[in-house]
Amino acid sequence: MPRLEELSEAQRNSAIMFPCMEHDDSPVTPMRKPLSEAKLALVTSAGLHLRSDKPFGRGDSGFRAIPADADGKDVLMSHSSSSIGFDHVPLYKDVNITFPVDRMREIRDRGQVGSISQNFYSFMGAQRDPSKILTDGAPEVAQLLRAEGVDAVILTPT
Repeated sequence: MPRLEELSEAQRNSAIMFPCMEHDDSPVTPMRKPLSEAKLALVTSAGLHLRSDKPFGRGDSGFRAIPADADGKDVLMSHSSSSIGFDHVPLYKDVNITFPVDRMREIRDRGQVGSISQNFYSFMGAQRDPSKILTDGAPEVAQLLRAEGVDAVILTPT
């Protein structure tokens, strides 16, 4: 991420004035079972999708399901490569930088978690108005995770 003084005046003003959502009512939910018995899922805002999926578009409030057993080489990023605030190269070298699918499988295989969900989920980040995600995509993903018996989610913002 560049420092503010490295940005043009327009970019700097845009970053400073960017509306940030505040949540005073975020619940704290204690784990109900040991991590070694819990089912974990992975949710990201990296705009990731499978090669076979429709890429995210600007302002897309939907989500993409990525099977937990998907090969990292089949996971792509829809975020615009023109973004000055994000270096895409590490992701192209190793998807685990942004979306730690291999690490999730490893902790499952070592018995550090009970299991991992069948699907992981991705949203498009860098939203000017994330309220659509909160009313559309997020509740649907929450329902899918609950239906699968997921106990905890690892969030990877990008």
